Amino acid sequence: MKGSQVSLKRVQGLMKKANIRSITTKKFRPTPSKEKIVEGENILERDFETTTINEKWAGDITYIHTLKHGWCYLASVLDLHTRKVVGYAFGRTMTTDLIKTALQNAYDTQQPSEGLIFHSDLGSQYTSDEFTCLIHKYKMKHSFSYKGNPYDNSWIESFHAILRRKKSITFNI
Repeated sequence: MKGSQVSLKRVQGLMKKANIRSITTKKFRPTPSKEKIVEGENILERDFETTTINEKWAGDITYIHTLKHGWCYLASVLDLHTRKVVGYAFGRTMTTDLIKTALQNAYDTQQPSEGLIFHSDLGSQYTSDEFTCLIHKYKMKHSFSYKGNPYDNSWIESFHAILRRKKSITFNI
């Protein structure tokens, strides 16, 4: 049967007869925020160079499809010196608590000194009063990407893109 062609209708009929269905994943469509975006200071200015660990961290949220719960969210904190994830949180909702947990995990495991720069985008979770209080509590400086500019936070964006692109990873959560 080398090189033979079968119509779509034929395949559908054979699949129905064998009682099998294809697995489809609904495309993720983020809902735009209606809130006015307030620009924050960009302390990092795309200077990703560091001399030691716990000098500059980057944070972001991404979505991941799981078999059990459908679309879920991963908040990650990346150390720009080691390029390793130092804190993360995984949940079914994209809330301020999710990113607070990720930052708390990073802080608890790394115990950074005062003055660490934490860089993120202008998402409502990162600009919330709750998160700002946590940043101040840990004596960190908060740096923000410019509106609509993923290059300002490219290391964490790249990590998340690679994670989502991996077809061999299955999240059985």
